[in-house]
Amino acid sequence: MSITAERLGSLIQRELAPIVNNVIQDEIIGYINLTEVKVTKDLSIAKIYYTILSDKEETLAYTKKTLDEKNAVIRMDLAKKIRNIRKIPELQFVYDEALAYGNHIDKLLKTIK
Repeated sequence: MSITAERLGSLIQRELAPIVNNVIQDEIIGYINLTEVKVTKDLSIAKIYYTILSDKEETLAYTKKTLDEKNAVIRMDLAKKIRNIRKIPELQFVYDEALAYGNHIDKLLKTIK
């Protein structure tokens, strides 16, 4: 059975959200929200876009470092959840700047009024 990149992306997003927040329980980071998962056509790499509540540079860097350090554990836990594919894609965590940019635009619009 063949699985498309889009279906695999939505499956990974659904299964990965609780795994990430269970593995990374840090007061500095708080809750990590997964906004989107994009999987390459050959199903070898999954880019996971995430946001956190804080927009401080130190917190964002700390979150990225923590996600990169725990990547192997997160991928192993994901492999235990998803059993209908042959190989779990490599996980690449990317901070989703769309929400921060939207908040910045909102602040600008409020200052104009």
